[in-house]
Amino acid sequence: MTTHRSGHRSVGQVRSVNVGRVRTIEFRDGSDRTAIWKAPVAGRVAVRGVNVDGDEQADRSVHGGPDKALYAYASEDLAWWSDQLGHPVGPGTFGENLTTAGLDLAAAVVGETWEVGSTVLEVVQPRIPCYKLGIRMGDPGFPRRFAAAARSGTYLRIIREGEIGAGDSIAVVATPGHGVTIGMVERAYHGNDDLAARLLDAPELPESWQDWARRLLRHRAS
Repeated sequence: MTTHRSGHRSVGQVRSVNVGRVRTIEFRDGSDRTAIWKAPVAGRVAVRGVNVDGDEQADRSVHGGPDKALYAYASEDLAWWSDQLGHPVGPGTFGENLTTAGLDLAAAVVGETWEVGSTVLEVVQPRIPCYKLGIRMGDPGFPRRFAAAARSGTYLRIIREGEIGAGDSIAVVATPGHGVTIGMVERAYHGNDDLAARLLDAPELPESWQDWARRLLRHRAS
């Protein structure tokens, strides 16, 4: 794998840092727990361990952890959803920790590293929506609509701990040479089987993704 240095190119900006606590909600005939409701916070926020200070996840088996420490979503995509839904979709609506501007997150390369504030973060994987996004949006079918829009945002690893605040620049400091993007991973998952083999070119993808690609390729070959 070849890694290209970018010369600390400032390519984007943090519009807001968003956090949320776990809450109990009514769901079907009972209740459920979720922290998908997130809102912007003022000032600088510590980013350390596998989280942003003040943020929580209800189920660490599928949310959070080293490979999903932060979730970034683009303000441009929020504006697109505002047009589609006919009402404002503000920062944090989709449970993102970082609302970004000036970045095409679908074009971000898996393993790409960003310098944001005093942190260094690594692009890891797309968000595959679950039913809790439907709860948040008041529409059980919204996860399917979200997936079809191909505007997944990206999860990030914490490579260097530090602080982030609204207005910080996002500089791409290194990009792997394999060329596997967040959008390619998402398209492979949502039916473009021809892209599955390409996922194996990205060692920065979590092993669960690589295992999924291998299973799909074995099934196609059988």
